[in-house]
Amino acid sequence: MNASEMLALDRAHVFHPYSTFINPPPVFPVISARGVRLTLADGRELIDGMSSWWSVIHGYSEPSINAALHEQIEQMSHVMFGGLTHEPAVRLAQRLVELTPAGLESVFFADSGSVSVEVAIKMALQYQQARGQAGRQRLLTVRGGYHGDTFGAMAVCDPVTGMHSLFTGSLSQQLFAPRPAIRFDGAWDQADIADLTALLAAQASEIAAVIVEPIVQGAGGMWFYHPQWLRELRALCDQHGVLLIADEIATGFGRSGQLFACEHSEIAPDILCLGKALTGGYMTLAATLSTREVAETISRGDPGVFMHGPTFMANPLACRAALASIDLLLANNWQAQVRRIETGLGLGLTPARALPQVADVRVLGAIGVIELHRPVDMRTIPQAFVSRGVWVRPFGRLVYVMPAFVMNDVDLATLCAAMVEVVSTLP
Repeated sequence: MNASEMLALDRAHVFHPYSTFINPPPVFPVISARGVRLTLADGRELIDGMSSWWSVIHGYSEPSINAALHEQIEQMSHVMFGGLTHEPAVRLAQRLVELTPAGLESVFFADSGSVSVEVAIKMALQYQQARGQAGRQRLLTVRGGYHGDTFGAMAVCDPVTGMHSLFTGSLSQQLFAPRPAIRFDGAWDQADIADLTALLAAQASEIAAVIVEPIVQGAGGMWFYHPQWLRELRALCDQHGVLLIADEIATGFGRSGQLFACEHSEIAPDILCLGKALTGGYMTLAATLSTREVAETISRGDPGVFMHGPTFMANPLACRAALASIDLLLANNWQAQVRRIETGLGLGLTPARALPQVADVRVLGAIGVIELHRPVDMRTIPQAFVSRGVWVRPFGRLVYVMPAFVMNDVDLATLCAAMVEVVSTLP
């Protein structure tokens, strides 16, 4: 199939994410990907600043992960997880328990980040029912958050500035406090968590859990907040008998500069959601970890089992990819890689601060953000980046990148320069 045929069929039949079926914006056909580069059907190469929605932390076609998958597919590509088990899942569960914050000892595998959030929500509700707190049916979260596109996850995304206001009338009505306002490196003020403190105190009897993205609010605004806020939240949840769910789908495995963003605050959640970079971007896989108390309380309650079971739960290929990715991450001195990316992003994006179109520039770990005063035009701005040899896909007022940790300094500088140049051309 040549590029013209591919694009014609795509336009005729394919519904792309966050897009329209009628007169959709252009898409760019990719025929291969290696390292940090995407090769288009017309031969152009693009430096990928998005890591395929933040997941391809080692770059594309990484030899050690390729080898692990070739070996695994000769043994079995999939087997149901109900009543059966297999070594890749057991080994991965062990690794995750070893690596994640202390106290998380139970691992439930799912097949996407959104589903891991659904699992976490169901765990929190079933846990509260099992401990005789059936009135605790609601969730508390903060504005500016994003947790996925399934219904339970949509209900805890920002109801005003998020992407799901169309479905408000069909979603469970949850509780929202103001988002943390103090920047990651700002001076702490206890007033920043006062509204959440009051809301939790007033309605704790109906709250099963608080769910937040630790330190980094991702698709809801690319906002980096103060670690003390999360420490205060942990104490409040303990005080009121409310579970703390940490959604680290975007931040897990080093993206924020710590292996898990909770480590910036030196806290451990009761339930932890992982996805995206879990497999190094190779396959879809997610995990929901919980404390032993949460898992055992659910198991002692009625009906004595946890009521969830995805068909492709703990897919052996995906688990094997995750094991290989974790091994590579730990072997590659990821802390130094991320510090180098952070330094390069800081240097490369600083010129954008002087542009009149720019409201803010911020960097944390391997995340770089240029926030604009006005939303971008998604019909034209991707082409502007492609014409400069990079792949950047902004949303709303945010032009951001999350490069692979292996991106070299020259490519990173090229990526940042293209961002600043494109932003400078915007009205």
